[in-house]
Amino acid sequence: MTTSHKVTSVHIAGACRGRLGILGLEERRNREKERRRETILKAARRDFMKKGFKAVTVDAIAQRAQLSKGAIYLYFKSKEEIYAQVLIRDIEKFHDHVADIFHGGDSASEVLTRFARIYTDFFLNERELFRILMAFMVQPNPLNISEQINDHIIRNTNKTIGIIERIFQYGIEKGEFPGCRNIRQCRNALWGLLNGIIALHLFTGREETREERIRSTISGGLDVFLRGLTTNQETDSKS
Repeated sequence: MTTSHKVTSVHIAGACRGRLGILGLEERRNREKERRRETILKAARRDFMKKGFKAVTVDAIAQRAQLSKGAIYLYFKSKEEIYAQVLIRDIEKFHDHVADIFHGGDSASEVLTRFARIYTDFFLNERELFRILMAFMVQPNPLNISEQINDHIIRNTNKTIGIIERIFQYGIEKGEFPGCRNIRQCRNALWGLLNGIIALHLFTGREETREERIRSTISGGLDVFLRGLTTNQETDSKS
């Protein structure tokens, strides 16, 4: 190999190492940014769930995350955006809980009951999350967030509703839910039943009996709902 070839090889090797070094530095910076973002969301979530959305300030989030207030605004535009991201992550966490809700051989009634139990358990443990989710559903964009984040929350909420629709479709295909002639109506009725009962009892009455009241009321309401789903109304009207 000539001297000129050796010099060229050295230059190429050096340039490659330089590019790898830059890529490595960029990767480390990205990891650090993601770590800080995660730290902020975890700190914010603890305060939001303990104190409620209105009582929490960006200063408090910064203090809990052990970062400056300015550092918070490097990652999020506002307290509302932080909460929206917490909401998105928690809805996704719920989807993880119901990912395997369809067990082989289970009846549609069993799947529906399982969904209701998981949904109830989740929001009994995340009361502030339920409050803000209901506010979001009743009032369009109550958090004053970007349209992109708003759409992300809507897509996640619709995914939950889509799971309910799949359960009803499953019951219809198996001939188990003859009383469900309109999946959309059945979905909305169940959605209203669960959210209505949880909202009715979650923030009122004696704390020591609250959980039992919610569970027993949902269980009773679901029994009535399932009887209507599994009854062939045309046959009953002729008999």
